[in-house]
Amino acid sequence: MKISLKKCNFVFEELKALGHVVSVLSLGIDKNKVAAVLLKPIPQNKKEMMSFLGFASYYRQHLKDFPILAKSLYRICDQQTVFEMTQERIKAYEKIKKALKEAPLILIPDWNIPFKLYIDACGDGLRAALHQVEVIDEKPKEGPVFYISRQMKPTECHRGSYGSKRAWHSGIKNSLGGLQR
Repeated sequence: MKISLKKCNFVFEELKALGHVVSVLSLGIDKNKVAAVLLKPIPQNKKEMMSFLGFASYYRQHLKDFPILAKSLYRICDQQTVFEMTQERIKAYEKIKKALKEAPLILIPDWNIPFKLYIDACGDGLRAALHQVEVIDEKPKEGPVFYISRQMKPTECHRGSYGSKRAWHSGIKNSLGGLQR
């Protein structure tokens, strides 16, 4: 492997890489990449919708509840479904665009500070957010380190809120097990 000094960045507080803005404390979305997509009109066919969903999915770690928001949009991309942008789908599309525009910075975990785990199970999906309080600009600020969410499976809809939360909590513990130093 060779390293080209022309392509290297040294002593930067933040840098842009792969559509993200990376700093010592956080990971953000490169707003220039998102701006072009936000200006596009509502998708008119399945190919355009899949392109939009693929782009948004790339940033899903910044988008709270992305699978739940995108559920109706993924459904119209199915081969057996006729492409029709209903009010519900336009609303979902606009919510995802807004979430991309207002996406929070994802904090880089500090393993010496405790984490807070928020979980929720409701009729439309299961969601969790791992947060941490870090000192930024001499002020304590709580922010997300990790978002995870998914749509409920048909069998989970019958468990009730408590049963779903218990199953979801167990699944999250397994998922977060991979977030080790």
